[in-house]
Amino acid sequence: MARYEIAELETAAIAAGQASGDIFYRLGLMYSTGASVKTDRVTAHKWFNLAAMRGNGEAARLRRELAAEMTDAEIATALRAAREWAKTH
Repeated sequence: MARYEIAELETAAIAAGQASGDIFYRLGLMYSTGASVKTDRVTAHKWFNLAAMRGNGEAARLRRELAAEMTDAEIATALRAAREWAKTH
């Protein structure tokens, strides 16, 4: 996936008042696997958390798996980021 496609996904996520958790789930996958972006567990957890909040069960499962590999500080940072994102979008 090209960098502009990632920007398109993030833009779609920002306009996600009507979007399902699928966009957030795809972003979580990208950041957790390093697909077209640098692997970032904190950012992946944030997107999986937002997807899970919108009913994506697979995102909730992957968030749990990812959290098992993260420090408490990383998880706290990811949770804060998800709350901030949800509050401002």
